[in-house]
Order: sequence, then structure tokens, then C-alpha cells
Amino acid sequence: MHVIDVLLLIVSCLLIAIIVLQESKEDASQAFSGEKSTLFANKKERGIEVWISYITGGLSVAFMVLAILSAFFVQRF
Repeated sequence: MHVIDVLLLIVSCLLIAIIVLQESKEDASQAFSGEKSTLFANKKERGIEVWISYITGGLSVAFMVLAILSAFFVQRF
């Protein structure tokens, strides 16, 4: 296992954890029934929600970069 693989594993676990911490924007029953969706309503994130959003974006970019590096530049076997 290479260093990039270990970093990819750590980033993926952190990404899963931070996504689980995020608050749901919409009720699940409304999402599937289609009634009065406020999905695109202007809701401004405040406080810790902003930081969780930034961390999620950063971790997702890091995950994509590490996945590409792992797929193309790490020599296997």
C-alpha cells in the first residue's frame, strides 16, 4: 500500500464523517412526493454550517485529486 492510498483512505473516511454531520435541507417524504419543494430556495448558511460546507468542498477536491493520482501515477505490482 502506497502513501497515496493511505491518504485516499483517510480523506474518504473524513469525507463520509463530515457528510453525515451535515443537516438535511429537506424532508425525505417531500423529496419523493414532489410537494412544495424548497430545494432551490435562498437559504443562507450560518455559523458552523458554513465551515462544514467549506470542509466538505475541500475534502471532495482532495479526494478527486488523490483518486486521479492513485489511478494514473502509482505503479501497481
